[in-house]
Amino acid sequence: MAESWKIKLLRWRFNWYPAFRNTGARITYIAEDLLEARLRLPLGRATRNIHGTIYGGSMYAAIDPLHAVLVAAHLGPNYHVWMKSAKIDYLRPGRGDLFARARIQPRDIAEIRAALEHEKKIDRDFSLSLVDADGLIAAQFTLTLHFRHRQAHERKMHNVVFP
Repeated sequence: MAESWKIKLLRWRFNWYPAFRNTGARITYIAEDLLEARLRLPLGRATRNIHGTIYGGSMYAAIDPLHAVLVAAHLGPNYHVWMKSAKIDYLRPGRGDLFARARIQPRDIAEIRAALEHEKKIDRDFSLSLVDADGLIAAQFTLTLHFRHRQAHERKMHNVVFP
């Protein structure tokens, strides 16, 4: 199926956003329903460490925004979505390009909304792996996202970037 112009524009904007662009990673796919995104982190001059493998900081920086952006797109402008913490297990050196697939489920969004009806703020964990071309895991991430409702004055200042 061909990529819609909205998704193509979103992917382009994401890849050109300076903070993400400087990671060296590129978003290669965003699902039309915004429940999945894929990225490629190439081994190159900008991501290579002194051992000739992908720098761990590049790995983290590449995956940092994925889940937060996907969930925020579904929750909308009335919610704050922040990365609170990350646990990273580096399992093997990235000796070539690495790939990640961030996925959220519709039930995740429903559970977050329901929890925020009773709680002022909540945290939720998501998992993600960076794998090589052979499917071997180079790094395993557990990302903790923080959610809360925006205050009325914050809603007016918020500029929604995603559909």
